[in-house]
Amino acid sequence: MKYYTLLMLLMFAFLQTACSGVEPWQRGHLAEQKMQLEPYPVDAFLDEHIYFSKEASRGGSGVGGGGCGCN
Repeated sequence: MKYYTLLMLLMFAFLQTACSGVEPWQRGHLAEQKMQLEPYPVDAFLDEHIYFSKEASRGGSGVGGGGCGCN
């Protein structure tokens, strides 16, 4: 029971320290194109279109291998 309580207190402490706000002057940096998950959405769309056209399938662009054992 002691270890469980200690573990819960440590987890609560870590969760409290992870919460931080973004100041107004920092929001401009976070909104830049290089900070986005996909910094070039048009290029990603065109790459996905080319892949779809060649493979005659949709999706699966984030994983390797085709299921045939030829990873």
